[in-house]
Amino acid sequence: MNRRLGPLTLTLVVLAAVYLLLTVHALAKHNKKPKFITGDIYMQKYDGIENDLLTGGLGQTGIAFGAPQPVFVDPANPNAEELRVLAIQTNYRAVMDPSPAGGYGVLYGPAVGPDGGVLPNDGKIAGKEYLAYADDGSGKKNVTLMVQIPDTFDPKKPCIVTGPSSGSRGVYGAIGTSGEWGLKHGCAVCYSDGGKGTGAHDLEGDTVNLIRGQREDATTADLDSHFTAIDDLDALAEFNAAFPNRYAFKHAHSQQNPELDWGQNVLQAIEFAFYVLNLDENFGNPKKAGKGKGKGHGGQVITPKNTIVIASSISNGGSASIRAAEEDKKGLIDGVAVSEPNLTPKLNKKLIIRQGDRTWTSDTHSKLLYDYFSYINVYQPCADLAQPDASLNTAFVFGALELAENRCASLAELGLLTRFHGDGTETTAFERAGEARALINDYGILEEQNWVQPTQQFFEFNEAITVTYANAYGRFSVIENLCGVSFAGVLGQQPAPLDETVFQALFGVSSGVPPTGSFRGLGGIQLINNDSLGGAVLNRFSLNSDGIQDQNLAAALCYRSLFTGLDANGKKLKGDAKDAHKRVEKGLKKIPYKAKLKRIPAIIVHGRNDGVVPLNHSTRPYFGVNRIKDKKSKLHYYEVTNANHLDAFIPFFVGFQVRYIPLHYYFDQAMDLMYDHLKNGTPLPPSQVVRTVPRGENVPDITAANVPDISADPAEGDLITLVKKKGRYTLTIPE
Repeated sequence: MNRRLGPLTLTLVVLAAVYLLLTVHALAKHNKKPKFITGDIYMQKYDGIENDLLTGGLGQTGIAFGAPQPVFVDPANPNAEELRVLAIQTNYRAVMDPSPAGGYGVLYGPAVGPDGGVLPNDGKIAGKEYLAYADDGSGKKNVTLMVQIPDTFDPKKPCIVTGPSSGSRGVYGAIGTSGEWGLKHGCAVCYSDGGKGTGAHDLEGDTVNLIRGQREDATTADLDSHFTAIDDLDALAEFNAAFPNRYAFKHAHSQQNPELDWGQNVLQAIEFAFYVLNLDENFGNPKKAGKGKGKGHGGQVITPKNTIVIASSISNGGSASIRAAEEDKKGLIDGVAVSEPNLTPKLNKKLIIRQGDRTWTSDTHSKLLYDYFSYINVYQPCADLAQPDASLNTAFVFGALELAENRCASLAELGLLTRFHGDGTETTAFERAGEARALINDYGILEEQNWVQPTQQFFEFNEAITVTYANAYGRFSVIENLCGVSFAGVLGQQPAPLDETVFQALFGVSSGVPPTGSFRGLGGIQLINNDSLGGAVLNRFSLNSDGIQDQNLAAALCYRSLFTGLDANGKKLKGDAKDAHKRVEKGLKKIPYKAKLKRIPAIIVHGRNDGVVPLNHSTRPYFGVNRIKDKKSKLHYYEVTNANHLDAFIPFFVGFQVRYIPLHYYFDQAMDLMYDHLKNGTPLPPSQVVRTVPRGENVPDITAANVPDISADPAEGDLITLVKKKGRYTLTIPE
């Protein structure tokens, strides 16, 4: 047999190969379920009347400030839909000012249309909702993904908006931000909880949450558990004997360091969105269904090429979308629009940040969240005393004045604050507080955030975030009892079983970071000092080894040492403490952002008074480094005056109402600008400071005059600029 191929035979072989390639290419267009989706996909359809995608049937009225929390038919056994409605209301209110005086229902809100008109049905939106886990098969990650497809979705003009959760919230965490904007504009919205969420494991009862919030025995739930902290039942029993009534939370105790995967989780959510959009029951082409695995899943009609995809959300959700844009290798994302993201870039020593007569160099900007939070957590309980005009100040509420003074005294005793004047007389508590506040500001924290810090301290933001992120970065198990702080329900000040009603409602009311979970007037899960003199007690009221209530300074210093590798005396850690530091250090290595957006059009909005994500450690240096690396970058930055991180505080405290406008209004505007840019090619406004007008004394209702638009042609004195001179780059932010 002739081993050589003749011309005709060769031609036939080539044609066969071409046919095979075309067939494979065609099969690639079949709508196959992504490999990262494990377990069942849950689909619910909502009519937009009794229940809906956006408000859980509550409408704009039921979300508003003052509306009651939803009730359960059986408080001891709420169903998945009841938990969903509660979660939607909780998460909506957590990220915005839901009061009409502050703009809700007037400038923004479910029933406020894209053109400013009033939407029907009190803003309720009909459509389908899909839920699934993204996992590697181990059940350890079980990242919750969700896609909402409104009935108004137009397959001829498809759009997708991402909604990764803010903070450590569950999958409904972005419902009031990305969710509201996307659904009202007829876009599909794809959400991710980023491996965080409200997966609370009741260690003593050994029960966990399922994907839709119901509670189940951990063994029975198995791989369907949203989060199971401990598989070893003997180790669990030993821990419970030593620390009864404790809880583990997913962000803190999953041992996954989930932040590393936030970008990939957003990209997975986008791919999940394309999959469900192209199901036969939606917009897929059944005629292109393949054989075997592809059969019944249609062909791809909605694709990245014909769909506008905007990566969005706020806070940690905004960070996740930025990271997704940096990591996007498939061209899934067309634009980015985020608000107040936590996105510290890799340090660039050539960058200088200047605002008015204040300047920050590389030693005072671009610090990681765990760095500045663990630092603030040491000094803020004392610094509160220096801010007596704050609307809610821990120094003057519930007899906490003594606690603040004690923290100041303990810091001075350790030499961390000045104890004596030059003449040998002892410093006062208020002098020490002033010094503590100055130290915080010298750490790159703007003076503009000083006023909000006491309120955040009162609600234990600094402790809560420090505890959660220390555990997460070091991948510590709950049974390792890091720095002696745990989570529990309380009776009085001691750990106790959580009220059954609160326990069952955790999926709907928890933020994912204790203290959290208050429901219908009942307390939730709190921070506990396991090492308090005399036994475990509420962290704030615990006793140090000398019997003094200094708000658990020992734990604050322990968490700080995990970053610095030094004890309170400046000596290097040894033994187990050194090992713990190394674990946190390792966990932080890949956290900084590259600040490379591949020229994807992007908008970042940030409030100047942000006390949670400080500007000098996030957006400002990210913008500067991005522009240094890419002079043709399409990133735009809008810094808003008189705006803080937590719009949700505004309706509760008159001081916030007097001083702060809702930053959420500018998030919506950023989304409008980006959508118009991607759809119509409208140029994005230049980077600028947006000068707002506080409502002021007597707090009149907010109007459009308080929140001027981001200007397409800002005054020269409002422009944010980056100038290179003598090898250094100065980012100038107008005062």
